[in-house]
Amino acid sequence: MTSMQVKVGGKTERLDKQLGKGGEGDVYALVGRGDCAVKIYKPELRVSRENKVRAMVDGRLAGATTLVAFPAEVVTDAAGNFLGFTMRLVAGYRALHELYSPKSRKMNFPKADYRFLVRVAQNVARAVATVHQAGCIIGDLNHSGVLVGPDATVALIDADSFQFSLKGHAYPCVVGTEDFTPPELHGGSLAKVIRTQAHDNFGLAVAIFQLLAMGKHPYAGRYNGPDLSLGQSIAQNRFAFSMARRNETRTTPPPGSVLLADYPGTIAAALESAFGLAPSSRPDPATWVSLLQRLETGLRRCADVATHYFPGSATSCLWCRLASQSGVEMFPQGLAAGAVPLAGPFDLERVWAAIRALRIPIPEEVLPVWSGTIAAPSLSVTQAKGKRHDPAILGGVALLIAIIGCVLAPKAALLWGGLGLIGLVRVFATDKVDSTTFRKAYRDADSKVRLASQAYLQRIGLREMHILRADLEDAVIRYRQVQDGLVQALNQLKLTREERQRAVFLDRFLIRRASIPGIGAGKTATLASFGIETAADITASTVRAVPGFGEALTAKMLAWRLGHEGKFRYNATPDPSDLQAEQSTRVAFATKQIELQRKIQLGLAALQAAVPRCLSTKNTPDQALMQALQERAIAEHDCAALGISVPAPTEITIDIPKRTQTLPSRANPAPVTSGSSIPTSARLPATNSCPSCGASMVRRTARKGKHAGRQFWGCSKFPVCKGTRS
Repeated sequence: MTSMQVKVGGKTERLDKQLGKGGEGDVYALVGRGDCAVKIYKPELRVSRENKVRAMVDGRLAGATTLVAFPAEVVTDAAGNFLGFTMRLVAGYRALHELYSPKSRKMNFPKADYRFLVRVAQNVARAVATVHQAGCIIGDLNHSGVLVGPDATVALIDADSFQFSLKGHAYPCVVGTEDFTPPELHGGSLAKVIRTQAHDNFGLAVAIFQLLAMGKHPYAGRYNGPDLSLGQSIAQNRFAFSMARRNETRTTPPPGSVLLADYPGTIAAALESAFGLAPSSRPDPATWVSLLQRLETGLRRCADVATHYFPGSATSCLWCRLASQSGVEMFPQGLAAGAVPLAGPFDLERVWAAIRALRIPIPEEVLPVWSGTIAAPSLSVTQAKGKRHDPAILGGVALLIAIIGCVLAPKAALLWGGLGLIGLVRVFATDKVDSTTFRKAYRDADSKVRLASQAYLQRIGLREMHILRADLEDAVIRYRQVQDGLVQALNQLKLTREERQRAVFLDRFLIRRASIPGIGAGKTATLASFGIETAADITASTVRAVPGFGEALTAKMLAWRLGHEGKFRYNATPDPSDLQAEQSTRVAFATKQIELQRKIQLGLAALQAAVPRCLSTKNTPDQALMQALQERAIAEHDCAALGISVPAPTEITIDIPKRTQTLPSRANPAPVTSGSSIPTSARLPATNSCPSCGASMVRRTARKGKHAGRQFWGCSKFPVCKGTRS
């Protein structure tokens, strides 16, 4: 067949090697025309395809855009009988679905990260827009008809199936793919349907969703009811990821999925519209281009994994979260790296010694103290004392009246005696002052001091310094763990070599390329949405967990896997996959170590600059804090003047997030900030260590003995250790 002569535009040409094979025919290269390919239809289809292809050629669609492989010239045999057409040769491109999962990306797009996927999604939308601008409707938009180049450019093929009109005659699209067909077209004959741009907009949204969501199909989820096929879920409008219609769809996403909440609100809203109930509300290609451009611009790089880029609207890295949930790394670092990166000179022990030697102030060392004097109690104290004496004065008056009454009217002696007794009691009775008001005034003033102190400490950066110190200690711990972890990881690779080789072998067999009875495009998409793409992913439990897969289909899947697994042969000698696994492991650990090294060096420099700056602020006291301190002193003085006891002032603390509990130094452990706060009697850095056990010291106040009231440094492990420093 490769030597067959054909007529192209009336000129004799010779077919070259076969480039592809499909359901409608075969694709060949042309001798001497490297930019051109020829599609030769199967004999039984040539009559039904001829008029449409000739109309497309007459309509000069091939010249309208380079993003679509439209029919360019009619191809016939020597007798003029229709065979097919020529089209642009799309070389070096891969089908869109090769980008969806980490396994296929590893094989076909090893350097692709999430930025690449978002850019491809934009270009798919641009390509669909050019089709619409040319007056066509794709109709059967699916990921097999979208090809992607290594530079993220996109080309559409199978253009001869597009819906097209010329000179008042319509040439419909008579085919469709179940998982890309919109709900309103399910259940009917596509051959009789006039497609619209709204139908294409649905297929475009499916392709974009699968790119953004790592191959998950928007309608492949778990329905709260009898199992539904993918086609049934689409026909019933059960968008599995919907937040707006969650109660209506009664469907939840597959485990380990990216959720709409992880994306900017504009993207989530567009997907809700695309898979909602109103076809006219589906975003068009131009809208998607704009939305995806903003998504790409807002992507953030993960601080932990260099190959992770995620939406800036997300609270944390999506890919780290999914990896922790599923154990599958979506964008492995080794795939984007060549040689193992080398770190510059770095003496961890010297740096750690510098961190330990840096003394960070504790709150009481930087908080100002009010040293003013209070001349006299406040007016409220005077008034309270006056109210306390009023009953005695009244009692004295009553006693005086009783005495005079006894002299002037002795017959009423009983009355005067009672009045005198009451007066006597009131004179010598001691009324206590109501302490409630004064205690409340003190508590309010103390609370004001606490808030003003915390605001002051925040302003001078003391809390940030303690957090930075804790971060540095944590980074040192993790740096040491990276060193140890690499050795453990390499040993684990050796122990799991046979298992890994088997998985690599089985990963070569993709379900979508297989012919498994009962497994069509819809079920293949559902399997992929639940993380089952290759023979290596197939186990009895994982397949049974997929909606619509009972014992019969599970048995067929297992039989297909076993058929391939029987051909596996273990090679005890490290093969290329072993070397790649080791290289990827070394790259991942080296990259992490370099990141931690940089973090430690920058953090130490920042801390060294911050400490003297913080200490210098004590020379310029904060007015709001000084006012609060004065008010508390007055409130305390008022209570003392009235004999009212008050609690001790609230201790000022600095909240510190919890950190790793492991000690950062095996040889000479140093304290790690792991609690929730640092009080005024906070820990000093490790340079002020206990002379008995080496632990950190904390500021304490002697409560009894000849040194009562004096401060000293005591071991943080008291009462286990009773070491002290003056």
